[in-house]
Amino acid sequence: MLRFGILSTAKIGRELVVPAIQDAENCVVTAIASRDLGRAREMADRFSVPHAFGSYEEMLASNLIDAVYIPLPTSQHVEWTIKAANAGKHVLCEKPIALKASEIAALIEARDRNKVLVSEAYMVTYSPVWRKVRSLLAEGAIGKLRHVQGAFTYFNRDAGNMRNKPELGGGGLPDIGVYPTISTRFVTGKEPLRVQANTDRDPEFGTDMYSSVRADFGDFELSFYISTQLAARQVMVFHGDKGFIEVKSPFNADRYGAEELELTNQNHSQSQLFRFQDARQYKLEAEAFSRAAKGEKEEVVTLESSVNNQKLIDAIYRASEKDGWEPV
Repeated sequence: MLRFGILSTAKIGRELVVPAIQDAENCVVTAIASRDLGRAREMADRFSVPHAFGSYEEMLASNLIDAVYIPLPTSQHVEWTIKAANAGKHVLCEKPIALKASEIAALIEARDRNKVLVSEAYMVTYSPVWRKVRSLLAEGAIGKLRHVQGAFTYFNRDAGNMRNKPELGGGGLPDIGVYPTISTRFVTGKEPLRVQANTDRDPEFGTDMYSSVRADFGDFELSFYISTQLAARQVMVFHGDKGFIEVKSPFNADRYGAEELELTNQNHSQSQLFRFQDARQYKLEAEAFSRAAKGEKEEVVTLESSVNNQKLIDAIYRASEKDGWEPV
């Protein structure tokens, strides 16, 4: 069993990732760390985790863990990923792993020097829904892909939430803009060439609250919008000359609908529904990461892929400041 330490008591860890690790077949949580020992102990007791630490450094220095899951605010991801790698621990870090593509070079160097696995936690890449989309595209189920369309929105104006704090790496693009980009890249195996974008910022928070994006992948286009201040919606559609695939609730199926996709033919006379009951993508992510950390052959999100995804997000920000195309 790969032994995980959890670096902080953040909500995504409490509600989603720690339960998934505890339910996985090949890994377990053995320690929780917080800057407040009481909070660490409380979370450890909730999940029957044997060890609690009152500092991140103390947990990283212990021999009780083999790997670290990092759900800290985005602005701290690079710092603590490097510290964990330098401590000889494998690292599963929440997305985005960095706020600029150039910052990931230091993570690659730390990974290679310490001979550990470092992976950005894009749970969608382990989901059977998204692997089915990839296989359908590869087998030509919709013919030639010409356009991908997507949306990811929610409403949050809580001033205390890290997503509304620029100094913590808040904003719509780092939080949810990364999902249409990573999923499109994952299922097509293609990289964007150039991008156009429009971004609005919240006048009070200073974070990007809305972006409309058009990305040129050469053979096809990706267009999507994201917002932190619109009614909640998620959808991704892959449109070809022989049909189209609609992913009903592509990123958070538990909150936005069923884990399913629909394949519709050219003249809309026939459709097939593929449903994946209780796919548990966080559990699949933990298990795949654990296999890869043990040296088994397994597909995980590489830091090299993270660089390419962040390059696109960086380009969207640049494109928002100008008219016309911006190279990725």
